[in-house]
Amino acid sequence: MSQNESLLHQETQGLAPASRIKFFDVVLKSGKGAILTDADGNDYIDLLSSASSTNTGHAHPHVVKAIQDQAARLIQYTPAYFATEPEIELVKRLTALAPIDGPTKLAFGNSGSDANDAIIKFARAYTGRQNVVSFTGAYHGSTYGSITTSGVSLNMARKIGPLLPGVVKVPFPSHWDKLSYETEDEFCDRLFAAFKQPFETYLPADETALVEIEAIQGDGGFCKAPARYLNQVYQFCQDHGILFAVDEVNQGLGRTGKMWSIDHFPDVHPDLIAVGKSIASGLPLSAVVGRAEVIDSLAAPGNVYTTAGNPVTTAAANATLDVIETEHLVERSAQLGKKARQFFLNLRDRYPFIGDVRIYGLNGGIDVVDPITKHPDETAASMLITRLFELGVLMITVRGNVLRFQPPLVIPEETLDLALQTIDQTCADIAAGKLAKPTHKIGW
Repeated sequence: MSQNESLLHQETQGLAPASRIKFFDVVLKSGKGAILTDADGNDYIDLLSSASSTNTGHAHPHVVKAIQDQAARLIQYTPAYFATEPEIELVKRLTALAPIDGPTKLAFGNSGSDANDAIIKFARAYTGRQNVVSFTGAYHGSTYGSITTSGVSLNMARKIGPLLPGVVKVPFPSHWDKLSYETEDEFCDRLFAAFKQPFETYLPADETALVEIEAIQGDGGFCKAPARYLNQVYQFCQDHGILFAVDEVNQGLGRTGKMWSIDHFPDVHPDLIAVGKSIASGLPLSAVVGRAEVIDSLAAPGNVYTTAGNPVTTAAANATLDVIETEHLVERSAQLGKKARQFFLNLRDRYPFIGDVRIYGLNGGIDVVDPITKHPDETAASMLITRLFELGVLMITVRGNVLRFQPPLVIPEETLDLALQTIDQTCADIAAGKLAKPTHKIGW
């Protein structure tokens, strides 16, 4: 029995099945840059970045040193009672970077999930209204508020309810819902009409606190909302005194080739954003950042956590922001993203089972489809990522058939080239009928 198998057998005795989505039998031992090593000593090129939580790569020396230095001084004292120097520095830097107009403040949390919960709390407090609108296909997290506003998996509702009251979901303008005869404007207008329907029939706009959206959905399939549609929704919120929030947990901090995903929409100015995952290079830290008057609407202990914004995680976050700035990771994501996009478009031209390609920076989704019907092909997608894993490239799927492409923003270009060559080789093997079908369900 290998080390991977032995360790996983031990874990199986005590780990809840609800806590991990099944992909590959591997125990990760170490990582450096864009390379991961498992318990058996096998290396993998990482095209997932720990679900976009390690944009600076694994064990970046500047981040590691910041963590080590701070841990030697003070590991933890609860920010619920007292401030620390790295936390104060991060407050200044993150509020200055946030895509929020006017004076800006923040509140820290431990995960993207509780940051999205906090958005609900602050919006209700500021507006005095109860109702919240989110979108199908959304992934906002697993705490009760964020799992309620999510809409990407039935297992995020099954056996868990009743969920948070006052939450209404409307259709996200996903590209696969566009009808063949529709123009882009017609599609946007039809989806905007669907957005307005609840407000015209049972949901009073003057009792609605918040609309929250992923401007570019992540786990929902890496689909960017059309600008016309997002502008319409934003203007509706402006007209009716509804706060507009953007979940930047997955798509922020340079992932899309811009610092924030909402930067792709210059006419939209959010009232609140949720930040997490990569803000501390994967350490448990998040924040809700918003207009100062909105954040000021709650008093302590309305959003207090024992470890949120503690000395080590905020030191890591300051170092992470250093790396993003000094290594020009936003620009690098945009530049290498263009190369990756062209590769996948060329792949689509050569292999009929590659469908729509959506790449925004070093980030995106590639549909795997039936060559004849063009319907999603989960089996072929699972075959592809399984073979990639065997060849030393770590890639997963979302929605069953969408390849998730999110390498660390520090990935060397030659390493990216090798990963893309391996994807090409694997597609050739599928086209030649060389790969076996998986024996069990893989992924979401």
